[in-house]
Amino acid sequence: MGRVVSTDFFQNEFQNIRGSQKVVFTNGCFDLLHAGHVAYLQEAKEQGELLVLGLNSDSSVRGLKGPTRPIQKEDDRAFILAGLGCIDYVCLFSDETPIDLIKAVKPDVLVKGGDWKPEQIVGSDFVLERGGEVKSLKFVEGRSTTNIVDIITQQVKDSLGV
Repeated sequence: MGRVVSTDFFQNEFQNIRGSQKVVFTNGCFDLLHAGHVAYLQEAKEQGELLVLGLNSDSSVRGLKGPTRPIQKEDDRAFILAGLGCIDYVCLFSDETPIDLIKAVKPDVLVKGGDWKPEQIVGSDFVLERGGEVKSLKFVEGRSTTNIVDIITQQVKDSLGV
């Protein structure tokens, strides 16, 4: 089971714990966990030995997705993600981007979903300059939190005859 940690953990303890293990970093909102998320996170873990997930805070999600999101609170999202066997560490961040967290973690591999080109991934310059890798992983079509919300909304409308 993974651990929910603070940025301070990466600045103070992590570099000693990681040893020579290959560290993979990814980030996202992960509002409603779905099959696309799980497939992506499992593939991310396969890129190294330790998987660190930067999780957008509630305020950060609202800034990215609008006032109706997130659906699940940050503590719940962090708890759920830390419970996945493929994730070693979850760290909330409130900044617009995870660049400060990436600099604290110093990952060997930086990954995002296949809808991101490697050069668009925040932190790619930092990771590449340190000799690391930046990868876009497979994207599972039709699997998204937005799709789930749309389906639920339509089902409610249909049941109310709206």
